[in-house]
Amino acid sequence: MIANNARIITFILAFVSPSLAFTTSSAPAHKTQLQLSTSDEGSRRSFLTNVVATAAVLPSLVLSNPTSASAFGGVKADEKGPLVYGDDSIMSPKEHGTTASPVQPDLRYGVSNKLADKISSYNRVFAEMGGYWEGTSFENDVRNLVASNGGPVTFYDSVSGKPLFVAPKGRSVDDFIEESKIHGWPSFRDEETVWENVRVLKSSGETVSTVGTHLGHNLPDRSGNRYCINLVSIAGNPTSQ
Repeated sequence: MIANNARIITFILAFVSPSLAFTTSSAPAHKTQLQLSTSDEGSRRSFLTNVVATAAVLPSLVLSNPTSASAFGGVKADEKGPLVYGDDSIMSPKEHGTTASPVQPDLRYGVSNKLADKISSYNRVFAEMGGYWEGTSFENDVRNLVASNGGPVTFYDSVSGKPLFVAPKGRSVDDFIEESKIHGWPSFRDEETVWENVRVLKSSGETVSTVGTHLGHNLPDRSGNRYCINLVSIAGNPTSQ
């Protein structure tokens, strides 16, 4: 339970301040670092204030329940829908972190391959910086594809190339982009998830691919399950496998 709580707390802190970011460094890939991009003492004080405020409510959100990542903000995961839980063994060590191979060399949307590899294969908790996707071609690409195809866009595993999400479904592209902007990460719903290749770990709410790629977390709201996903993890290209 302690390990799960530590993971959840760290993940929540990433939402507290945009200055918390998963960064690349010269450290070994299995020893990834979380760094503060604070430029002055005032920023540090502001960050610490946010941490203290969050810590005050963590007991009710996290510490009392090891599965509280799936009940973030008091809203429990909707288990009546298509959600498919997976076993923690999916994320067991493999040849390349939690996956058998690195991310593809030619990822979409102009994302960083180095960051994608660290988050996808050597990470269980941290996320790309909130709003990272807004500095990529993600929004323009999605809008153009929806306009040209008259339908949703498929997002592929950055490691395996398997389809993971198909969006937008049951909503407009404007609604999909707007929700992603509000939360800081591409946000998908149950009907937009390819459950053949995606699993949610009940112990933590961690959302992963069946090949061991870390994708993000399920943070349910009053509209149901919401999968808050790192763009770098779903920027792959389809494969024939």
